[in-house]
Amino acid sequence: MAEALQPVRGTRDLIGEDQRRFAHVVETARRVSGLYGFDEWATPIFEETRVFSRTLGETSDVVTKEMYSFADRGGDSLTLRPEGTAAICRALVSNGLTQSLPQKIFYAGPMFRYERPQKGRYRQFHQIGAELIGAAEPLADAEVIALGRDILAALGIAEATVLELNTLGDAESRAAWRDALIGYFRDVASGLSDESQARLERNPLRILDSKSPSDQALLADAPRIDGHLSPTAQVFWDGLRRGLDQFGVVFRENPRIVRGLDYYSHTAFEFTTDSLGAQGTVLAGGRYDGLVAEMGGPPTPAIGWAGGIERLALLLASAPAAPVPVAVLPTGEATQQAAITVLQSLRAAGLRAEQSWRGTLKRRMERANRIGAGWAVILGEDEVARGAAQVKRLATGAQDEVALDRIAAHIAARR
Repeated sequence: MAEALQPVRGTRDLIGEDQRRFAHVVETARRVSGLYGFDEWATPIFEETRVFSRTLGETSDVVTKEMYSFADRGGDSLTLRPEGTAAICRALVSNGLTQSLPQKIFYAGPMFRYERPQKGRYRQFHQIGAELIGAAEPLADAEVIALGRDILAALGIAEATVLELNTLGDAESRAAWRDALIGYFRDVASGLSDESQARLERNPLRILDSKSPSDQALLADAPRIDGHLSPTAQVFWDGLRRGLDQFGVVFRENPRIVRGLDYYSHTAFEFTTDSLGAQGTVLAGGRYDGLVAEMGGPPTPAIGWAGGIERLALLLASAPAAPVPVAVLPTGEATQQAAITVLQSLRAAGLRAEQSWRGTLKRRMERANRIGAGWAVILGEDEVARGAAQVKRLATGAQDEVALDRIAAHIAARR
């Protein structure tokens, strides 16, 4: 016997309850996003490597340690997408949509990062995401965050999360903050990890992302951006918080939420939970006014977020119930054509319907019970000759003779 093959480490199969949870997250997010006026886009799973290296930062952990990059047969460097926003911005520019703004985009699909697999984190993982491109007002940020909140509420998990919010200011604010950070970290450089010491001159904001215990101990006293906001950035920050109040979105300010790349500005936020252990962030995003320009487009304001489908699915109180099928049971070859006609009429009416292809009526009934059928349509030769069948409700045993062309309506009315 050949060796049984297994899924690649960090990937998994979605079957049964897992798939129903997964699909429920995507379908709910798609429905609520549509209510907000977002249209769904789908971009390729792989892109030119520079789509991500240019936008995520050549020295970021994602680019240097986690991307699945490869040379194709033509020698081009391609990368399985590690996140969705860069691909959406590339699509905006590639399809000539920078003159048709704003664009409100929803997406869902797989992403790929080479990370240590653990609960809620996989090497092939999946995200839902929303991007509002072409709106510069703080109220746009508030609405995008409200969309995320409403998706969580529609999933029944909003109460299990907390919205944490910060400002990254504008370019003037970040320049002043950067200088203050450099001065602070230079004074304590001997206590920084080797990686943070290397980042000190190149990009000190990335030190704030460090997970090193020695770095964490120094971050508590690091300068905060709210002490360096320009007047313009302060107005935006005030407008964002006022807008969230107008949308009824509760938040908690957290100055530790940062983004290390220059095209991020103003808003940064995370919906977090304490129900998933270390994987506490379930939906996060921010404003990225410089990203479209990195893709070769004009300077374009934008705000968006992404949510991990696996983590959101884990928070669901229960899996959506599987559809209850109707079992169609012909009693012999003479009733097979009638069985197919009934099957198709049930499906046309939106009812899940299945047929066993062989076996005695007893064996077919056993299978109907095994698949959790709610109804059995039994087609005996005498009934079919009269243009009818026996329709049995399996939970109660109640049974009626119903005309073949009325079976779908009969069951639909009694579900």
